[in-house]
Amino acid sequence: MSRRWIQNPNRCADEYLDGIEDFIEFARRHNPSATRIRCPCRRCNNTFWETIENVGFHLVRNGMIETYSIWNLHGEQVDHASSSNAPRVDNVEPIVDPNDQVMGIIQDAFPFASTNINQEGEDDVPTLIDSAEFEQYEKLLKNANQELYPGCESFSVLTAIVELMHGKIKYRMSNLCFDYFLGVFKRMLPTDNCLPNDHKHAQKVLHGLGLGYEKIHACKNNCMLFYKEHEMLDTCLICNESRFKMTSHNRTTKIPQKVMRYLLLKPRLQRLYMSTHTATDMRWHKEKRVDDDVMRHPADGEAWKQFDRTFPEFAADPRNVRLGLATDGFNPYGVLNQHHSTWPIFAFPYNLPPWKCMKKEYIMMTVLITEDPGRSIDVYLRPLVDELKDLWTNGVRTFDKSTGRMFTLRAAVMWTVNDFPAYAMVSGWSTKGYMACPVCKEDVTSSWHAGKICYFGHRKWLPWDHEWREKDKEFDGNTEHRLRPREWSGDEILEQLNRLDFAPFGKTVSWTRPSTHLNWTHKPIFFELPYWSKLKLRHNLDVMHVEKNVFDTLVGTILDIEGKTKDTIKARLDLEKMGIRRGLWMNRDSDKARRDLAFFSMKPNDKKEFLKFVSSVKFPDGYASNIARCMNVDEGKFTGLKSHDCHVFMQRLLPVGIRHLLLKDVVKPIILLSRFFPN
Repeated sequence: MSRRWIQNPNRCADEYLDGIEDFIEFARRHNPSATRIRCPCRRCNNTFWETIENVGFHLVRNGMIETYSIWNLHGEQVDHASSSNAPRVDNVEPIVDPNDQVMGIIQDAFPFASTNINQEGEDDVPTLIDSAEFEQYEKLLKNANQELYPGCESFSVLTAIVELMHGKIKYRMSNLCFDYFLGVFKRMLPTDNCLPNDHKHAQKVLHGLGLGYEKIHACKNNCMLFYKEHEMLDTCLICNESRFKMTSHNRTTKIPQKVMRYLLLKPRLQRLYMSTHTATDMRWHKEKRVDDDVMRHPADGEAWKQFDRTFPEFAADPRNVRLGLATDGFNPYGVLNQHHSTWPIFAFPYNLPPWKCMKKEYIMMTVLITEDPGRSIDVYLRPLVDELKDLWTNGVRTFDKSTGRMFTLRAAVMWTVNDFPAYAMVSGWSTKGYMACPVCKEDVTSSWHAGKICYFGHRKWLPWDHEWREKDKEFDGNTEHRLRPREWSGDEILEQLNRLDFAPFGKTVSWTRPSTHLNWTHKPIFFELPYWSKLKLRHNLDVMHVEKNVFDTLVGTILDIEGKTKDTIKARLDLEKMGIRRGLWMNRDSDKARRDLAFFSMKPNDKKEFLKFVSSVKFPDGYASNIARCMNVDEGKFTGLKSHDCHVFMQRLLPVGIRHLLLKDVVKPIILLSRFFPN
């Protein structure tokens, strides 16, 4: 029986699913009375015991340990010499020795370090690496061949460090914790061992394997970078702020006011082709994707296909990389400092199959900004855009491990993915005010209602003969006969931006946006890319952010939670002012007015029943967090739901929980809305 299915990266393939069924049957046959068995998924690692049903679920979700090809922990006999009845296993991949794995990593990182061939004019002959890289290669090779201590055959110095650093990252150990255990291990080993003393020295050993970063000084007020032609300046050209902090005159080194980290993109893209595991997958979108008009991958979308038609030379080589960019802010210190946010910018390759391209292993951080940059994000994007321009125009010579040949790797950014506030930063169009919609632009319909700006006119996007266009009472009191707003092309937007003048970047710059600028705050730096104005789709909204916001508003209104419901007194007064939906007006008795419970909100007893139902639902391990802990049945509200929790709640719980508690005319559109997001 073949067990090559264990190595199959596609866990939805029939081969893989059939293999899991074979394993479950094998485990039941060899453990007939057991209710729990060891789980061989990559997360449990044969350490934790689970029910057989949960083991099957874990194997689909996490995958089986690739080296677990002989199921000795589940009843398989391994004494082949003495037992003739032991099950025979054909075509089983051998367990790889850790030292051999490390040597494989070195060969992937330096695929032609030892070559002595360099013939000019031959495209597929690798060129010699420079002396610095070769020195790193020799150091790594020396550590890979050096025993951890005299007589140790299981671990070399490099293998031990790689294993320990892998554990540090996998289990999220702090540097101090790692230093402590490293010291303990060093004392346990013979005194003449070669284990590093601390994390800093371990990192130095692995420096040749890693992909480093550059520190680039920035102006304190986000005006500019001290980069390239400005690298030797000591003051900002915009605000005249000093580049360095004021320190003692006795100090020999200067401390910069602000530093950004830039992680070079080219070596990271090259590493994708230097690895035997990913070089073939990088051509999946062209060679293995099924083209049947079903949307499974970005390559099935119209934006991808139009890009191929516009730039056929780039599309001709499937090894050219299509990238997406994303950014968002977060507080790394939790609740200790609410005013601080760190902004990383990530790139992810869409060449890979859908079950890989969004995995964390293939998401590459390119820029790390230590505070919210606002519209000055273009200042920090400068090194990345310069590298992207070079990758488009010249490319970079790269060794393809799958073919054993050199080729010129080119790359293009297909679009960005952000939430709505970050959308404004990268697109240059402010998502606040009366013209907040970046699609409708000046054709947006907005006005002041209930103490804030509200947006109407969504029915303009419906087909001309749609029944909702003729309805007035159900919406804002008017029928809708306007055409949908025009779609601006990238060339038209670029032409418009070229006619406008914008203020310099920086916190100290005060600038009032003229009416001629509409909602444009700056010209996005991405328009420097030669292909950016030709893209059909330049910016995307992160659906998880959108779904969470919709969920909070919808469920907050259904449960009538104070602070979350949109059915407020101001909203009721505004309906009365507009003369629509008389049943939702304020109920006035003599000199008092009260807000009665709306027909779309639950009564107090129904709220408790709904929240009890949600609290009682049990999910498989890893499917969702403990949603019950976020439910407060007595007070009739919920708190602390994360984006994925809202996704599960919206898709699985909400349609079931409200069916018998709300009117049919309310339940039906909510169920249709919950079905919208998976599509």
